Amino acid sequence: MKIETTRFGVLEIDERKIIRMPYGMMGFPQSQRFVLFPHKEDSPFFWYQSLDDPTLAFVIASPFPFLSGYSVDLQETIRRISWEDPENGTALELYVVVTIPRGAPEKATANLLGPILINTKTCQAVQMVLSESPYSHQFPLFGKQ
Repeated sequence: MKIETTRFGVLEIDERKIIRMPYGMMGFPQSQRFVLFPHKEDSPFFWYQSLDDPTLAFVIASPFPFLSGYSVDLQETIRRISWEDPENGTALELYVVVTIPRGAPEKATANLLGPILINTKTCQAVQMVLSESPYSHQFPLFGKQ
């Protein structure tokens, strides 16, 4: 399948890899289909491109290379969206949205309060909202800022 994007031009994607988000991303409920692909080879960053809005793409990353102790309770989210328990074969990946200020990549931050949980077996995802959490929505990725 070919999609047109404003940032990457025309992309050829495998329809089986379309990630569906029934609630969309915070602030973007109308965008419910996304595709995930690496920023560059050996980069910790990925692009999360909307298929419903060619202008919408997020930079995301696994939080663990930047904060090894990051921990969220996935059980309530898994129950709420009726996914299997991870111990019974559900393959889950966790990402955070990254903000990179123009001209200052060293000041990149991650939103640890709104992680994206992707079920790679079903290609479904949900953005979680951590209301009671010790984490920040502007966690500095590269030390103090």
